[in-house]
Amino acid sequence: MKAWYLIYCKPRNEMRAQLNLTMQNLETYLPKYRKQVKAVGGAVSVSESVLFPNYLFVLFDPEVTSVRSIHATRGVSRIVGCSEHMTPIDDALIRALKRKELQVEKLTSEKPLIAGERVKFCSGPFSDLEAIFLESDGNKRCQVLFEFMGQQKQLDVEPSSIVRICA
Repeated sequence: MKAWYLIYCKPRNEMRAQLNLTMQNLETYLPKYRKQVKAVGGAVSVSESVLFPNYLFVLFDPEVTSVRSIHATRGVSRIVGCSEHMTPIDDALIRALKRKELQVEKLTSEKPLIAGERVKFCSGPFSDLEAIFLESDGNKRCQVLFEFMGQQKQLDVEPSSIVRICA
């Protein structure tokens, strides 16, 4: 019977194992998550990481696909729980992981700021002051317009130092 099984991969070989299993016409699932990474210059980027390092889910029928061929796949170390009887993973767990991964992706894919939007400083000397977003200048900086001591000032700031004000 076709079911999901957990595979333990060789260190940092999840992608290689996934590619090689896919080439054997097997469905695989490698849960990932996105995280924000701050670079030395203060720029923020989003990187994708494996949720369970060294582990990969594969969908196959042990009576159709040889367990030996999976063990012999480059990047694969072994099938977890594979002694006399293999332990299948519940489909509900895989569906829940995929659903959660999609929800997180929707949250992190925020729309870029548009000129004229109201923003607030979340860090730095102007913390909690409101401003108006003008434009991104392409050099990992953006320009905002805010009122300071009765005068309007244009300021170049890092995008990570401002947040959109939700109306």
